Amino acid sequence: MSHRWPTLISALIVCSCTAQAESPQTPKSVRPQTPATASEVTASERQVYFGEMHLHTSYSFDAWGLMATKSTPDEAYRFGRGEAVEVNGQAIRRGWPLDFMAVTDHSENMGLLNQLDDPASEISQTAIGKEIAKDPAKSFNMLRQASQERRMIPGLDPVSAGKTAWGRQVAAANANYRPGKFTTFIAYEWSQMNEGKYNLHRNVFFVGDKAPLPFSSADSGKPEDLWTYLEQNRAQGMDAIAIPHNPNASNGLMYDWNMSDGRPIDQAYAERRMRNEPLSEIVQNKGQSETAPELSPNDEFANFEIYDTLLTQRDVKGKVNGSYIRQAFGRGLVIQQKTGGNPFKFGLAGASDYHNGISTSDEKAFAGSPGGIDPNVNVPTGDAAKKLLGIIQTRSLIDDQAARTGKPPAINNPMQGGSSGLTGVWAEQNTRESIFAALKRKETFATSGPRIRVRFFGGWDFSPATLRKTDWTKQAYRTGAPMGSDLPFRAAGASAPSFILQAVKDPDGANLDRLQIVKVWVENGQNKEKIFDVALSGGRKTDPRTGKAPAVGSTVDLTTATYKNTIGAATLQTVWRDPEFDAAKPAVYYLRALEIPTPRWTTYIAAKNGLPLPTSSPATVQERAYSSPIWFTPTGRQAVRSDVRLAQK
Repeated sequence: MSHRWPTLISALIVCSCTAQAESPQTPKSVRPQTPATASEVTASERQVYFGEMHLHTSYSFDAWGLMATKSTPDEAYRFGRGEAVEVNGQAIRRGWPLDFMAVTDHSENMGLLNQLDDPASEISQTAIGKEIAKDPAKSFNMLRQASQERRMIPGLDPVSAGKTAWGRQVAAANANYRPGKFTTFIAYEWSQMNEGKYNLHRNVFFVGDKAPLPFSSADSGKPEDLWTYLEQNRAQGMDAIAIPHNPNASNGLMYDWNMSDGRPIDQAYAERRMRNEPLSEIVQNKGQSETAPELSPNDEFANFEIYDTLLTQRDVKGKVNGSYIRQAFGRGLVIQQKTGGNPFKFGLAGASDYHNGISTSDEKAFAGSPGGIDPNVNVPTGDAAKKLLGIIQTRSLIDDQAARTGKPPAINNPMQGGSSGLTGVWAEQNTRESIFAALKRKETFATSGPRIRVRFFGGWDFSPATLRKTDWTKQAYRTGAPMGSDLPFRAAGASAPSFILQAVKDPDGANLDRLQIVKVWVENGQNKEKIFDVALSGGRKTDPRTGKAPAVGSTVDLTTATYKNTIGAATLQTVWRDPEFDAAKPAVYYLRALEIPTPRWTTYIAAKNGLPLPTSSPATVQERAYSSPIWFTPTGRQAVRSDVRLAQK
């Protein structure tokens, strides 16, 4: 029996280094207590807000079946805004509150299995319900397979369950919205796995307090059909966007040269994709998707939180080509030269993808499984800690279920996972409308967890003197372009673009090591890349022969999992002009800011339990932030025309 979820059409629920400055003091928050109306705030007065864009609760069938998650969307939002919630009889709390947040439970089988938590529910009385209750992990592969084959399982009604769960999702988002203090978005995840193993997932976000029923991969596995759903919603006054995640597990499909039907990408596809998917998620619990050592052998920091296996086949490595964002930026330039449209002209986001409803991003607030912890309350101990660190080997619930079906199980490696990412936005105020507008114009950045605050502007006449002005942001917005946009028209006589870079450390975190410009360009039809160290802490200089900078050093004590901010800088900023600029070659520039080394989550767990450090994972990390890019197109005309067309549609 085939099964298709209802969509909007059928139902709506209305319910080379330059000047550098270092500050010895950690800057205080610049967030206003009572924001002005958006119309009263100019671009240069935009504030930074940090949020979670990807989180699951018990309404997601994998969270309930594989991780025994019991949290509800309402509890997840309350935890996100700083309230204590109870987990397994313990009260836990975030180390600091988020500014904005979205619960993104899977649209597939939403709210189906968690009905079994109520013994009096209808599903609890059925034979299949009783079978699942005895072995919850069995439900994951059962439902995943049925969803891929677009068929119903007798005794289970995902359509009815989904309608009820979605109504509660909408209600929870609206009930927890606190304009000016805490913004929530109605959201969900469209979870397509091509051939059951290649990740093409997108998270969908609505700006308002109403949203249609979700469009799931049971409706269609083609991203283009998801875009049709978004466009139909938009035409009816319900604006929404989608954000892809985990391209690192897509086996090269996320940023392929071709559309889903196998034909080469054309201009119409490129513009449609960017209208509906203005951002991509670059970092989360299942690794980073910036780049890989195989793609960027000259990037000494490319080997960071690598998760290069398929999500459902942990012993199979996916293809790197087409799976990473830096390469996608270059591919987009190549496609634009050929077609006039760039399908990969997106900004950046970071998130957790945690599946226990507990959103955290501090390194010590993660413990291997895809969910947050309170490091003051529920750090794993005993055998649980030994399993996490590989001292006791164990199979995952997914692998246990695979073993029941005759498939050889793979050893679970929780050390492959990492702590959460964050999305930062520059917006006029902390409201749905203002933050959503920032997401759409791509004035965003991502971090691997810390609240590193970054600014990035491109123009033609910035100089070191620009940063010495107290109101330099006014000039930056007036004559330049912020992250996520195109360089202005090239001024007559301008030799090369100049960029303003600024990063401020997390108020409670580590100092900064360096600021880098990552440049991607096209040469003879091929995309190239180069990394420039443009601001270094501690007075270090790059080697003129190699272009490399000396390491910042480390203050980490591995036995106690502590570090000191006696190296690095609280603030790094500079103005940099591209010394290798060629006005005939399209290019992309983005900022990457690195912290000094700090303990990895595995080191925190080992120190807490007096256990040896694992040898299969690094003991320290250099957390980082990535800005959305700034694009240069020769003559500037094509980029401007493209932006005008998109704005008019």
